[in-house]
Amino acid sequence: MIDLRFLRDNPDAVRASQSARGESESRVDELLAADERRRAAVAKADALRGEQKAVSNKVKAASKEERPALVAAARELAATVKEAEAVQAAADAALRDAHLAIPNVVEEGAPAGGEDDYVVLREVGTIPALTDPRDHLELGEKLGAIDMERGSKVSGSRFFFLTGVGALLELALLNMAVAQAVEYGFTPVITPTLVKPEIMAGTGFLGAHADEIYRLEADDLYLVGTSEVPLAGFHSDEILDLSNGAKRYAGWSTCYRREAGSYGKDTRGIIRVHQFDKVEMFSYTTLDQAHEEHQRLLAWEEEMLAKVEIPYRVIDVAAGDLGSSAARKFDCEAWVPTQGRYREVTSTSNCTDFQARRLNIRHRGASGRPEPVATLNGTLATTRWIVAILENHQQPDGSVTVPAALRPYLGGRQSLSRDVLAP
Repeated sequence: MIDLRFLRDNPDAVRASQSARGESESRVDELLAADERRRAAVAKADALRGEQKAVSNKVKAASKEERPALVAAARELAATVKEAEAVQAAADAALRDAHLAIPNVVEEGAPAGGEDDYVVLREVGTIPALTDPRDHLELGEKLGAIDMERGSKVSGSRFFFLTGVGALLELALLNMAVAQAVEYGFTPVITPTLVKPEIMAGTGFLGAHADEIYRLEADDLYLVGTSEVPLAGFHSDEILDLSNGAKRYAGWSTCYRREAGSYGKDTRGIIRVHQFDKVEMFSYTTLDQAHEEHQRLLAWEEEMLAKVEIPYRVIDVAAGDLGSSAARKFDCEAWVPTQGRYREVTSTSNCTDFQARRLNIRHRGASGRPEPVATLNGTLATTRWIVAILENHQQPDGSVTVPAALRPYLGGRQSLSRDVLAP
């Protein structure tokens, strides 16, 4: 959630952020009004409690003749205090609802507009000249690497098996991602994939896109769509020591997404599926370091893309296409030859102190007082990368050349072809 002090001092900046996102500016005024009502309710309840305490002290010191009247007054005041506390509780709840309705304030410089209003920052690499390229599913089936038919038989549409060299390729890719993360000081973490409602809500995922999330009603737990969620909850209700710099984690997890509303989109292959694996970078840092940390996460994502030798572009995502927690987001999109376009394979978001305020994650600032940290996340590798690797490195005979940096993680294999590992 946003900083209420910032809102009081800069309401126009929050209104401008809402406008850039295509969200209602009236919510800003509703939050300001709720904040005023809550502060007034607190002041009234505090004043009445003070009065109640004073009357109680008088009762203790009163004579026998004075006591009955004072006791009656104390009882009447106690009822008034109870009413005031009920008003305060209602005002607290109304403030929280209004507060949660406001997404993070967009970082200055982010493009305004919706999904199609992104800005291309750069294009990197050479698009391969391929004649009649096979798509990743045809290649995967030929290699014995992807089995969509059996995935559907076992689990339904948008599920799949990675088999043989397909399984080895994913493990190699994710292990290379973890190795790079460790090289740069990240702590590797294998995270839970089920989280409590307060952790899912704390990261901002139970808002407009709640229908994308799987929920286990019998246990009141949610399946995560990214290890960002458990990693954000990892330090909830804690005060961190950031005196030596950012705390960085690389989370490996299976991820689950319902893909609600995606009927008819990307039905072929493994671009849009219900289950996949991912290595996610997650950083806790100070607010004044958040912008620089965001640039570092993006650079580490681009380093990984360079290692797998995939042409890609970097886009600055428009405000209206940001999640509620993100103040700024950059996507890296890999070239997919058979589609003749770039498709997203990584994203990195600066969530400033939005998630930390919800999850009560703080550090001690220069004054020594606790203050919210900034949280940031970025994808380092995921199952979808297999699409771009297979298609960009395919050979006329249906084999696939393994990028040099990935070969040590594939037992030195220089190419992928159907072999004894295939089912």
